Amino acid sequence: MSKNLPAWATLAFLVLFAGLTLWLDRVVQPAGPKLDGSTRHEPDYIVENFNAIKLDLSGQPHFTLAAVKMTHFPDDLTTVLVRPHFIGFNPNAAPYHMYAQRGTVTEDGEHAYFYDNVRIVREAHGKDSELTLNTSYLHIIPEKDFAETDKPLVIQDAHTHITAVGLKLDKDKHEFKLLSRVKARYAPPPR
Repeated sequence: MSKNLPAWATLAFLVLFAGLTLWLDRVVQPAGPKLDGSTRHEPDYIVENFNAIKLDLSGQPHFTLAAVKMTHFPDDLTTVLVRPHFIGFNPNAAPYHMYAQRGTVTEDGEHAYFYDNVRIVREAHGKDSELTLNTSYLHIIPEKDFAETDKPLVIQDAHTHITAVGLKLDKDKHEFKLLSRVKARYAPPPR
């Protein structure tokens, strides 16, 4: 047996080396596709006539979001809305309503994207008349009272008509920027 010891040691070394090679090969290979259905873009739940409300620290409504239909997709964690209606509240100003044909909300709810016939209406308040904004796309960050678009838009109130391409609105900073091709028409009220 002692005569075969070097042969057995060599054989054991080769078996160990082959096992190590197979293990390393499995470790560095990419994982195969999951077959549990999680990679398909199919909804895991659908809610019709959806309505949610977010309260501020004092318990007053900060904003609401409603939709005819809400569909959640587990593969990318997005939520798709059909005919969403967003209402933002501010204790010192009139509420504003945002309507669209469709929308998408990110997993964390921080970003909402609205598409097709997007319309914002700020209700009349005090001496301010109703104000409307129409565009085809709008990105909203509700917690920061921020909205933006890079698409053409029209803004109107009782005396003003503005067209432009692109908008950045930051209510916290009281900033309202029209980005390009701005045209405005003002008709003073009759005396």
